[in-house]
Amino acid sequence: MTRIPALAAALMLSVPALAAAEPGRPLTVAAQFEIKGAEPSTSGYIFTRMGITETLVDADAEGNLVPGLATGWQVSEGGLNWRFTLRPGVSFHDGSPMDAEAVLKALTIARAKPGPLASLPISGMTAEDGALVITLTEPRAALPAYLAEFHSQIMAPAAYDADGQGIAVIGTGPYRVTNLTPPLSLDASAFEGYWGAQPHIAEVAYDAVSRVETRALMAQSGDADFVFGLDPASVARLGMSDAVEVRSVAIPRTLLLKVNAGHPFLDTPEARRALSLAIDRDGIAKAVLRYPEGADQLFPPSVSAWHSDSVAPLAYDPEAAKALLEGLGWRAGSDGILAKNGARFALTLTTYPDRPELPLVSAVLEQQFRQIGVALTINSTNSSEIPAGHQDGSLDLGLIARNFSLIPDPIGTVMSDFVPTGDWGAMNWDNPEFVELVSGIARGDGDDADRTHAAEILQAELPVIPIAWYQQTLAAATDLSGVTIDPYERSFGLQDLERTE
Repeated sequence: MTRIPALAAALMLSVPALAAAEPGRPLTVAAQFEIKGAEPSTSGYIFTRMGITETLVDADAEGNLVPGLATGWQVSEGGLNWRFTLRPGVSFHDGSPMDAEAVLKALTIARAKPGPLASLPISGMTAEDGALVITLTEPRAALPAYLAEFHSQIMAPAAYDADGQGIAVIGTGPYRVTNLTPPLSLDASAFEGYWGAQPHIAEVAYDAVSRVETRALMAQSGDADFVFGLDPASVARLGMSDAVEVRSVAIPRTLLLKVNAGHPFLDTPEARRALSLAIDRDGIAKAVLRYPEGADQLFPPSVSAWHSDSVAPLAYDPEAAKALLEGLGWRAGSDGILAKNGARFALTLTTYPDRPELPLVSAVLEQQFRQIGVALTINSTNSSEIPAGHQDGSLDLGLIARNFSLIPDPIGTVMSDFVPTGDWGAMNWDNPEFVELVSGIARGDGDDADRTHAAEILQAELPVIPIAWYQQTLAAATDLSGVTIDPYERSFGLQDLERTE
């Protein structure tokens, strides 16, 4: 099934909306993310959000862990042995049983690939009658949360080739794939053998659409029912349309600057603090992002265990920024750009247009940094250039949107980003006290005071510089009921939707 003619029609529409679509047509999701293939380690987040694949553990809208394909879990005294009881009577979309051997195979394959599972201190996994047992070399209290992350999705044995690469998307979810056409589209239909409640809408589809203008037109024309990745201008325009309802919710994601703390211009907390003081966060939030406020610390209020009112808030003070840089020996040149030892304070900021707000924010940062004498060159490219630049040391700054909830317990992201520094988190930064604190929290030994102290260290040393806390915004067709936004970005909730017309 192809939807290219529909996309072309959407681009040519001049009327504000089409008539309500027929009830039997597929419910279509449009977003900016391409489907790289059937491999879950690269495209699995699309499969889980579309309700095609599932994980052993799930999370509710508040981030609380709840049963998924596992009905429960127990941990031994000492925290080294975990037993996950599997949901009985569950079948994969190919009719094969979701049993302990199938689960063991899926997670063994996932552990061998880049992702959160690879970082866990797992010494062994065994399949028992109706259960999976995981043995650790050291306690990891958040293990169930790791098993709720998309890399841990459970697919049928036939979904993989002999080398463990995904060759077909065969899950257990309420929808099963009927057509996969990488990188642009996926079609799915309700799975009659689903262990839970049957979806109300029988056919769903996913379109990867790179241009935000096209996605907005698809929402307005009725060619898509759920549209993600809208820029502020599209949100404002669609907000006046009768064809869609624009919805927004705060999510545990932060727009931030990833800083190469090993760069000779950025290797002191004072230099990084100067960049932070140059950023008018509220101005960016309100004028560019159309958010109510900027971020005054790394963790948003929705990450309640790590967000702390006792952390001194980040401020906007360009004059203080200039004073800090002057104290580090920087002096303004004839063009207003700072220089020291014959070198101009010039940096490259790398970002990506997949999230249309990032290039817009980059342009504003270029202006704000110039006001304190820092020259910024914007490199808007593929998102993969940021971790690649981290690995080869070439990255100066990266503007990214970091999600602290893909693993529902934020400790998973904190560990991968800062202990040691990860290619989406801190770069060339090390703080032994922070490592000790976070390692204790990961073992289950830490408390709220430890989390607050860890947040204070990040605020003081700024290995990453927060700018704004995200709002998840989507445009949904007005003929849909049951629309919700999952703040943890785990599901589109398609199985709960109904058409009202």
